[in-house]
Amino acid sequence: MAAHMSRCRTWSRVQRFGIAAYRKYSSGGGYPNISLSTPLPGIPKPVFASVDGQEKYETKITTLENGLKVASQNKFGQFCTVGILVNSGSRHEAKYPSGIAHFLEKLAFSSTAQYGSKDEILLTLEKHGGICDCQTSRDTTMYAVSAEVKGLDTVVSLLSDAVLQPRLLDDEIEMTKMAVRFELEDLNMRPDPEPLLTEMIHAAAYRGNTVGLPRFCPVDNVDKIDKTMLHSYLRSYYCPERMVLAGVGIEHEQLVECARKYLLDAKPVWGTSTAANVDLSVAQYTGGIIKMEKDMSDVSLGPTPIPELTHIMIGLESCSFLEDDFIPFAVLNMMMGGGGSFSAGGPGKGMFTRLYLNVLNRHHWMYNATSYHHSYEDSGLLCIHASADPRQVREMVEIITREFIQMAGNAGEMELERAKTQLKSMLMMNLESRPVIFEDVGRQVLSTGKRKLPHELCHLISNVTAGDIKRVATKMLRSKPAVAALGDLTELPSYEHIQAALSSKDGRLPRMYRLFR
Repeated sequence: MAAHMSRCRTWSRVQRFGIAAYRKYSSGGGYPNISLSTPLPGIPKPVFASVDGQEKYETKITTLENGLKVASQNKFGQFCTVGILVNSGSRHEAKYPSGIAHFLEKLAFSSTAQYGSKDEILLTLEKHGGICDCQTSRDTTMYAVSAEVKGLDTVVSLLSDAVLQPRLLDDEIEMTKMAVRFELEDLNMRPDPEPLLTEMIHAAAYRGNTVGLPRFCPVDNVDKIDKTMLHSYLRSYYCPERMVLAGVGIEHEQLVECARKYLLDAKPVWGTSTAANVDLSVAQYTGGIIKMEKDMSDVSLGPTPIPELTHIMIGLESCSFLEDDFIPFAVLNMMMGGGGSFSAGGPGKGMFTRLYLNVLNRHHWMYNATSYHHSYEDSGLLCIHASADPRQVREMVEIITREFIQMAGNAGEMELERAKTQLKSMLMMNLESRPVIFEDVGRQVLSTGKRKLPHELCHLISNVTAGDIKRVATKMLRSKPAVAALGDLTELPSYEHIQAALSSKDGRLPRMYRLFR
């Protein structure tokens, strides 16, 4: 306390008399007469982060002798995010019962050759302030750890063990079966139907192939999956040339050194991996409809229950994320925007997007109208999800088909600029987060072998013109629609009528004349 007060008094003297006067004031031998710009003896020279340094945000990539790619992005801070991304997901399960990727996601970070249980793994990570997670999508499986930079060696060793040496014990597989069954029940009961509709629209758009295969394990397959089948799948897909070790917040050389130590000569528990049995099918867009009649009246009971709604999702084929048209499609998706009728916020929340201005603001009875864009290495799907009272389904479908037709019209200069600015803003804000940078680095390097930097993407977005939007929308409208419908479908128009509306000039459904209503 006394020392603190002494420092305060010293600083107040400096403020009162000025530095020069204070040196004179204190030249009684108590303080050395050193200029403040002179480095203090015995203290290491500071290294300052600079934007224009050598890094310039570049992503460094090294390919090891076994085909494994190591990618890193420097980001200053005490923590790093490191993980292994595998080119494997539900789209690769054509030769296997669907659901293997779902099982592997749940089994991740369980007991391994080095660790006796999941608890041991978590305790090891806790020593470095770390957490772990595994996520699978239709085309990628991602094992990730966020921890202190000092624990990098332990983290890479743990990742190598979790990915290549899982024990897959019988009791772990039984627990996974229970977890999968619970998740499937939850999927059908939750008030938000978006995950279920996304599953249905993919199944309708790519019937029975690649990204149309179920992402969640079907109930009938839960008991079919065992250790032998998992090993057979892992042998085909978990090989080094289909993997990327990505890291954010660490030195590249350090990460490469750890990769050589733990991943170069690592022998997987299932034996030598062979990429001979890999399913290389290209996504075949088929279009079509999938309907699920379901009583939605008791989805959310309580003092303020959600009213009974029918949910419709209509999609058309867009393009792969490897094509040049991917950026105009991303801008078009942003321009459509939308959301729920109770979303709060101003222009930054998309209140000036087309689905708000033309749909939710004009039709009070619509509860939701949202645009989504799903893109893969060989195809893509742009869809609109809408929900309303079951009695107004026909009108709702017509409103959505009209919006699709109007996409091929002329985009206004202001709405296009707003969509481009919003897309750039969303991109840059998301890339503030270390785990998001990690996923971006990993996915780009896995699919293309390199990474487009944010400023390059922003430049491509800025170059999108109204002509580009019109061109990609016109091309998209030539494809057959994919339709997913959930709830009370009494008033749902036929697939042929929806197709006819999307082929017409104004997007209107063919008129139906009924004798009795």
